[in-house]
Amino acid sequence: MQYSELGRSGLQVSRLCLGTMTFGEQNTEAEAHEQLDYAVGHGINFIDTAEMYPVPPRPQTQGRTEAYIGSWLKARGGRDRLVIATKVAGRSTELAYARPFAIRPDRRNIEAAIEASLKRLQTDYVDLYQVHWPDRSTNFFGRLGYQHQPQADEVPIEETLSALGDLVRAGKVRHVGISNETPWGVMRYLALSEQRGLQRVVSIQNPYSLLNRVFEIGHAEIALREQVGLLAYSPLAMGALTGKYRHGARPAEGRLTRFDRFRRYSTPRGAAAVETYAQIAEAHGLEPAQMALAFLLRQPFLTSAIVGATTLQQLRTNLGSIDLELPEAVVSAIEAVHTADPNPCP
Repeated sequence: MQYSELGRSGLQVSRLCLGTMTFGEQNTEAEAHEQLDYAVGHGINFIDTAEMYPVPPRPQTQGRTEAYIGSWLKARGGRDRLVIATKVAGRSTELAYARPFAIRPDRRNIEAAIEASLKRLQTDYVDLYQVHWPDRSTNFFGRLGYQHQPQADEVPIEETLSALGDLVRAGKVRHVGISNETPWGVMRYLALSEQRGLQRVVSIQNPYSLLNRVFEIGHAEIALREQVGLLAYSPLAMGALTGKYRHGARPAEGRLTRFDRFRRYSTPRGAAAVETYAQIAEAHGLEPAQMALAFLLRQPFLTSAIVGATTLQQLRTNLGSIDLELPEAVVSAIEAVHTADPNPCP
């Protein structure tokens, strides 16, 4: 395994992070524990979750992912050797069942959410606490074409950051991060840290894959210059880049088969790009998923790629990318596909 520093935190995290949003929906507790054992046994020390998981979110399963991680931590021990990351939800009506008041990233929600997460995780602290998405109306979850729609009741970023900083001072959180954030949002968080002496964010968790390289346009320079590294989610585009959906295939247990909410990775442009990338991998004797992950791992702004799996075989394949160095011919071929049709699944 390879490791990177998490922002300016001093923490070393594995370049592959275990994503867990399938735990409690597509994976049983026993399967979740098996994945955790395997990942940690192969050098992964970084585990990412969220209060709203598993996905798709439902009242009956909310928090189950954290609970599965918590039962594993209690059984296995070794908490101090791990970097556990979780998230507080942004503004949402869909998650109204999670708390008896409006879901927002304000002080009241943040304080309630961390207590619930710590209880489920069976730990006294989390290493990284992230704002899952912004409170304001802006570009995230695939939204294109920014439309300025300020809301009178927006939670100020300063309030969010102040509340997070208080959790750090209380010892419940070690470091803070953001997710699904825009370049303006990242710089606003950083400016407030400098101007008000508030907690500095160490990471940004946004989508990044061969089908969606939007991060490179506005975020990458910030990530490098400000040391707010990318934690890339959906690095395999919800499994599309493994090739298992090629030629119209729809495996019964696949996320794109089961859940409509991931349709952004099922577009005709996306399918065409996946086919071309799969052919590049085949021409060079590479496994498509490993090629896709290895390309991400080359990027200097990437701290860690968050890999999720529903089977141990998928996890083994993903882990095989860590030592794969792509030949320049492969990199050139990938860049040619991207140039011809940039970001088919933003």
